[in-house]
Amino acid sequence: MADVKQVQVTFDCADPRAVSAFWKAALGYVDPPVPPGFVSWEAFDASLPEDRRGSMSACQDPDGIGPRLFFQRVPEPKSVKNRMHLDVRVGTGLRGDERVAALEAEAARLVPLGARRLHLLPADDEDEACLVMQDVEGNEFCLD
Repeated sequence: MADVKQVQVTFDCADPRAVSAFWKAALGYVDPPVPPGFVSWEAFDASLPEDRRGSMSACQDPDGIGPRLFFQRVPEPKSVKNRMHLDVRVGTGLRGDERVAALEAEAARLVPLGARRLHLLPADDEDEACLVMQDVEGNEFCLD
């Protein structure tokens, strides 16, 4: 069995740059290095055939710990709930009201960036509370 070295999470979306910008701000991610031979990502994008310009974007953890996120333009709109989502771990180790306060504080930071708060899933006998959100194109994620 091959050793897995890295994982990239890919998003289908209408506006890769906008979705990438949201996730960079949400996670503190940065642009990946510019491809060799180009002075900027804009110069790289301008080198593509016209129909592929603006069709992709990416961001990555500046510390190299989290997965790289890749955003690709697709023609069809999002129509149903995600089959997979990201959990943004802002309440790790917190419980009860302290955890909910941390989730709500992060939601308050993300909403001005374009996120939408959907609903709080309260703690139960098995799980702590989490807050279900959507990014700028309606992709669900949880503040956990």
